[in-house]
Amino acid sequence: MSAATIPAPRTGVSRGRRIKNWLADHFAIIAAIVVLVYLFVPVAYTFVFSFNNYRKSNITWVSEGSPTLKHWQNPCGAPGVCDALVTSLKVGAIATVVATVLGTMLAFALVRHVWRGRSAASTLVFIPMATPEIVLGASLLTIFVQGFSRFGLDLGFWTIVIAHIMFCISFVVVTVKARLQSLDPRLEEAAADLYAGPAASFWRVTFPLVLPGIVGAALLSFSLSFDDFIITNFVSGDETTFPKFVYVSYLRGIPAQANVIGFSMFLIAVILVILGQTISSRRKR
Repeated sequence: MSAATIPAPRTGVSRGRRIKNWLADHFAIIAAIVVLVYLFVPVAYTFVFSFNNYRKSNITWVSEGSPTLKHWQNPCGAPGVCDALVTSLKVGAIATVVATVLGTMLAFALVRHVWRGRSAASTLVFIPMATPEIVLGASLLTIFVQGFSRFGLDLGFWTIVIAHIMFCISFVVVTVKARLQSLDPRLEEAAADLYAGPAASFWRVTFPLVLPGIVGAALLSFSLSFDDFIITNFVSGDETTFPKFVYVSYLRGIPAQANVIGFSMFLIAVILVILGQTISSRRKR
């Protein structure tokens, strides 16, 4: 065969093949980067606009006088924003403590004990999680208005707390239950073989192993309670939480102080996660 008849190398095909191979090898990384960008763009927007020198509305960036630190220097400058924050923190703290205690006990009952109706109770736990919040909020509003008002309980702080405890319990049960089911029962049997009583076996063996699940459930409950708006809007009456304050303020322009508080809460959550990961990694060593 002469040199003139030898086909030229197909550089376009080989280049396209190399691109496909590179995309296939790096697809997971690219997908992760896209998802992270998608998740953190709103956070970045919140952070940037906390430095906006706005006049009436903090929706558009005002170049004159921006960026400014005056909103960070006075995060309570907007009327009612810190009162709403304190209300959300109080509701979240009470709902978290009560839901964590009740949910943990229910999780132990579902995993460690056999009793009539256990399967039905395990199924019913998922109903608040699966029910749309608007349906749940309307149902709770009906109960509070038609039932609890006869006992002098009007819509306000305590109706918010009761509602938040109700939907947080389900998440606590699911989280702690999963942790309990992953434990090796032979550890408690070994403790019993070493003459540890039921109480000593629980507090020295079972509880330390379940504690990470309980802490995770408590953090999840607080996050859900602090962030909830739909159910809270139904049962809050004249009481204002931070999410409700942001929604109402949107009609006249969200103040930059809300951005400051929102990003600060996000930063605190990130720090807690990093501390938890650090402590966990040190324990594994």
